[in-house]
Amino acid sequence: MTALGCLIGAWAWSSTTNTQEVLAARDTIHRGEVIDAEDVQRVRINGDPALSPLPASEYEEIVGQRAALDIAAGGLLTSESTADEPLPPRGQSIVGISLTPAQVPGMALYGGDKVRIIVTPGDNGEAPASSPQFTVAEVVATYVDETTGNTVVNVLVPYADAGVLAARAATGNVALVLDSGAE
Repeated sequence: MTALGCLIGAWAWSSTTNTQEVLAARDTIHRGEVIDAEDVQRVRINGDPALSPLPASEYEEIVGQRAALDIAAGGLLTSESTADEPLPPRGQSIVGISLTPAQVPGMALYGGDKVRIIVTPGDNGEAPASSPQFTVAEVVATYVDETTGNTVVNVLVPYADAGVLAARAATGNVALVLDSGAE
């Protein structure tokens, strides 16, 4: 009788519990980063028709892909979490700009942030008049260079603007302005 009671209890519990094993971010994964094996973990959640997380069986397919958006630590991965297209996309380039604390906003920059890189006056006190005074860009990633203390901001710009921006950034005569993401 006890064994039959245990079997019925186990059956009742399993029939009313709808858990599934899905993929979640172990640490924050920033947009554009390649997803490594240690970035993803398998977790069990109660099924909910409003959620569409990737099943744990997709683990091998996710590792090595690029994050299409920022995924917070513990966030569930979905089919929209990754992108098949390379970074940078066709017709665009990524330019790295090393900025001192005075040249960058005092708040964290994240992938997808809209920015302008402004031409600042050079040693002679004048900005070049023959070219645009700023370049519109999108932040891909940032990090602090521990050697110099500068913030390196990788920005996505149209291919045609990349050369001019890289030359300006090399002189150090630029500043970065964070613009509103609301359109």
